[in-house]
Amino acid sequence: MSSVDIQLRNAKFSDAELLLSWRNHVSTRQASLTTAEIDLASHLTWLEASLAMPEQRRLWIAELSDEAVGSCRADKKADTWELSWMVAPTARGRGVAQAMLQALFVVFDQSCSAQVKADNVASIKVAERSGFRCVGDVEGVLQFQRDKAN
Repeated sequence: MSSVDIQLRNAKFSDAELLLSWRNHVSTRQASLTTAEIDLASHLTWLEASLAMPEQRRLWIAELSDEAVGSCRADKKADTWELSWMVAPTARGRGVAQAMLQALFVVFDQSCSAQVKADNVASIKVAERSGFRCVGDVEGVLQFQRDKAN
């Protein structure tokens, strides 16, 4: 269990620039399935659409002592929710990702999947410690599944 006290809140449109800066950071892009840099206009369109469809996509901001330190996203995929998570570059190495997922599963106890690049050791460990099990490997991308706790 992590001792990092993360609070989650729903993302807002005013988080756009912060989310984009995290997403476009070189180390974030290296770990992402989509490595291309995202332009502001595309990001704003995506965020506006994302916030307008909570039945299909949910987006949270993780805060530590009122500082935004990461985000989690859940996308509805048939009978599961596909999770992705991102830690702010300045907050990495502090247990934020693990604590963020622990906080998420308190408020969002659903069957979930996740895809993690096989060379992303940190995210693999986070997934495993969060109750995900690896169910496959598709071209270097590990497929994880986590069943609903209840």
